[in-house]
Amino acid sequence: MNDAVHAMQHPILGPAEIGQGSNPGRPDQPAVEIIALNKWFGSFHALKNIDLAVPQGARFVICGPSGSGKSTLIRCVNGLESFRSGAIRIGGADLPRNQKQLQKIRREVGMVFQQFNLFPHLTVMSNCTIALRRALSKSRAEAAAIALHYLERVRIPEQAHKYPGELSGGQQQRVAIARALCMNPKIMLFDEPTSSLDPEMVKEVLDVMVDLAADGMTMLCVTHEMGFARKIADQVVFMDQGTIVEMGSPANFFAAPSQERTRLFLDKVLR
Repeated sequence: MNDAVHAMQHPILGPAEIGQGSNPGRPDQPAVEIIALNKWFGSFHALKNIDLAVPQGARFVICGPSGSGKSTLIRCVNGLESFRSGAIRIGGADLPRNQKQLQKIRREVGMVFQQFNLFPHLTVMSNCTIALRRALSKSRAEAAAIALHYLERVRIPEQAHKYPGELSGGQQQRVAIARALCMNPKIMLFDEPTSSLDPEMVKEVLDVMVDLAADGMTMLCVTHEMGFARKIADQVVFMDQGTIVEMGSPANFFAAPSQERTRLFLDKVLR
């Protein structure tokens, strides 16, 4: 099953329920908990004993060099990649291996990918409403009301009746974010959401993500945008060679990293 289909397999709430999602699990239960996670691609050990707990309402930014395991980790959280050993818990519930059971856990999680994964033959409105109508049998009016709410949220309601090919890359990524938000997820995962954008389009997507962070959305974001990490992160996680090398608040991470590998990385990306 491709990423675009995965991205649409979440429950969608009706207009009266927009913005009324509750955090999963007990108030003190981490939104996402990763325990001794190991992942291999053949003989390549991609993730090595990863431990990470993301509190409810927290914003974690994961950074690191290419090939460090960042995207693999976040895809494991949403069940898009299997793993060899360890555990992942969403709101206290173990991420199951069975696909049918996995769909229940995915109901808590929205994901935005590097590529926009929009259906090119459908309008923006249809991209945002197709799951509402097919999966939950919402009426056309109900689905449109939900979609328009979130298109307004990402500042492009005027694009509702255009096709993806008529939009800029930044606008397409904002549609992808709106589509994920239509599911009213409790956790949002972002896998390098600006990496496919021209530099002048990056800011418009990051601005939307900053707004989501201000609303208290639990976020786990893989990105190379260090300015974004400084602005919204509660914790910055630095990965290299499949391990978490260092984690800390933006103030500590950028001003006084404790590991030499982190310092070398920051010297390159902050020049």
